[in-house]
Amino acid sequence: MPQITIYTDGAAKGNPGNGGYGAVMLSGNHRKELSAGFIKTTNNRMELLSVIVALEQIKNDGADVTIFSDSKYVVDSVEKRWVFGWEKKGFAKKKNIDLWKRFLKVYKRHNVTFKWVKGHAGNPLNERCDQLAVAAATGDNLLPDEGFEEQQKEGGLF
Repeated sequence: MPQITIYTDGAAKGNPGNGGYGAVMLSGNHRKELSAGFIKTTNNRMELLSVIVALEQIKNDGADVTIFSDSKYVVDSVEKRWVFGWEKKGFAKKKNIDLWKRFLKVYKRHNVTFKWVKGHAGNPLNERCDQLAVAAATGDNLLPDEGFEEQQKEGGLF
């Protein structure tokens, strides 16, 4: 099975605020760009969602995937294995549970390695993901982030 390389980024205009994600997937001569925008979300949710959506695009299980992200939140949570501890404890007192559960489901289907890249440092594919995320966050047809809305209700903020 060919190697798949994924670059991801998330953006939020306000935190919370309108947000979006962008991802660029590469395998051999194939390239696919993904993006979507949301009403009232957070940067961390968009960073994580960009990874999830890209992984969900992979058709066959067992793929070797390298993900480049400028999100310490995402990269450290996985590479330092924090998320697996959170899962064992039922995600007690954690945010973005809906996305972390969705992530773990798709993550476990593949052989995934994360690489942290410095954001806004001239990496062309990271910059492209940022452009996609920002355009999605500021575009028309923003979607509701139902997971964020539910999280806010449970947190007693409304």
